[in-house]
Amino acid sequence: MLVLITYDVNTETEAGKRRLRKVAKQCVNYGQRVQNSVFECNLDAAKLRQVKAILEDIIDKEVDSLRFYNLGNKYKDKIEHIGAKKSFDVTAPLIF
Repeated sequence: MLVLITYDVNTETEAGKRRLRKVAKQCVNYGQRVQNSVFECNLDAAKLRQVKAILEDIIDKEVDSLRFYNLGNKYKDKIEHIGAKKSFDVTAPLIF
């Protein structure tokens, strides 16, 4: 299923800047960045639980936030893109 992960990490402190880098680094492991703090991830239920646990351990719940939007398996009809930064279909075969 396609899951949109978004985050807002408070970067007013050095610790916040480190958390932001850690969150982004983890999200890259699970999907593709489509905007600065937005990732499209093709995950099964187990991977979704895994990434949620990892990200929850990183953030400071007092000042940061995470959002997970479950778009399901029929997500192609739910996404409309306008403008730059075209993304690619993460489920399509990669040809090298």
